[in-house]
Amino acid sequence: GRLEAVTQQMGYHPQYLDSFLKTQHYLMHMDGPLPFDCRHYIAIMAAARHQCRYLVNLHVLQFLRAGGDPQWLRGLEFIPPKLRNLNEINKILAHRPWLITKEHIEKLLKISEWSWSLAELVHAVVLLAHCHALASFVFGCGCEQDEGLGGPGSLKPLSLGNQCFCEATAGNSCSQELLRINRKRSLDSCMELDSLRERMQRIHVETEGRDEMRLLQQDREEGEGQRAEGVQGGTEHCSDPSAGLSPFADTDGEVTGATNLACYMQDPDFGYQDFARRDEDQTQVFRVQDYSWEDHGFSLVNRLYSDIGHLLDEKFRMVDGLQSSAMAKRQGCEPSVFKRGIWNYIHCMFGIRYDDYDYAEVNQLLERMLKVYIKTVTCYPEKTNSEMFDRFWKQFKHSEKVHVNLLILEARMQAELLYALQAITQYMI
Repeated sequence: GRLEAVTQQMGYHPQYLDSFLKTQHYLMHMDGPLPFDCRHYIAIMAAARHQCRYLVNLHVLQFLRAGGDPQWLRGLEFIPPKLRNLNEINKILAHRPWLITKEHIEKLLKISEWSWSLAELVHAVVLLAHCHALASFVFGCGCEQDEGLGGPGSLKPLSLGNQCFCEATAGNSCSQELLRINRKRSLDSCMELDSLRERMQRIHVETEGRDEMRLLQQDREEGEGQRAEGVQGGTEHCSDPSAGLSPFADTDGEVTGATNLACYMQDPDFGYQDFARRDEDQTQVFRVQDYSWEDHGFSLVNRLYSDIGHLLDEKFRMVDGLQSSAMAKRQGCEPSVFKRGIWNYIHCMFGIRYDDYDYAEVNQLLERMLKVYIKTVTCYPEKTNSEMFDRFWKQFKHSEKVHVNLLILEARMQAELLYALQAITQYMI
């Protein structure tokens, strides 16, 4: 599976790209608590919350490659209850992470035969946060485009070829070891390519057969409608049992898209709500001095899902260390001050506060159009379009705009993790 458009954008900052790819690979392909097909299905559920076809298509393909049941692609009604029970925290983490409580955690860990282990749940939570944040980056940088537009960053159909997503980073600083591992996995996956193509073609043939039956039924209804006075035929379509079944394969074995993202989520109207409008009696401000990534989250996640804490920590530090002198100079401040303003503004939108920070600086450092852009990409990325990326900060370089989107990605991911890990900690206590 390839992240071509994403890696092209992140390639403006090759050191960060290297760190991102290592984390992505570890989450999806290395040893961990969750089965490989479930990892990709969880990613599909997460990306669907923001209507991100780019990521849904990518993980649909990887789900099938990992031996996943094609019936699951018909929607949440067709997956095991254990996986379906994850829908509630997926919804909350994606839009209002401050609502997650230890009761949500307890419910998942104590549902008899469908219960999650702590290690599995931590893996799932990291996957959800990773994919929600990556969806923000995909929309923020204009990677989510309709297929066939052919414009910059347009999404091309995902090929079933043997190129791993790391190969898009040739010439950058992606580690040789990571490339070696991915190439080996790509070669291994080639051996399964024929059977995968057959499976996808079978889905396509079965779907075509159902479509033909549906069209015949439609024609029959239209004919009857024309003979019946006062009845207009063909206005009602019979239900299609293949609704949401994806992907469909063409003759070249390419994925042409998940057609119905709604089948992968429940309560689609649940979305971001300004934290300032919360119910004061139910939700308190999250104070970082009480629970921080460095002092609490890192050790918990690393203990329950070995080594992922180190990879996440490296990624957080990498984005903080990126050079942004040009951006800061234009705003008339130090690079660290400017980046902290963006980071704290994002966390503020999720109710996370730093007692040692003067929030009046945010309005001084960030112009209004930039704040609107950051809030849109962070809180409802599906409302972002490529024109917004082009319009904001016209005087800034493309790489500087990508840098802002990387800060959004990491700040948002850390915010979700802080709430989820704090809830897990409270449950354990």
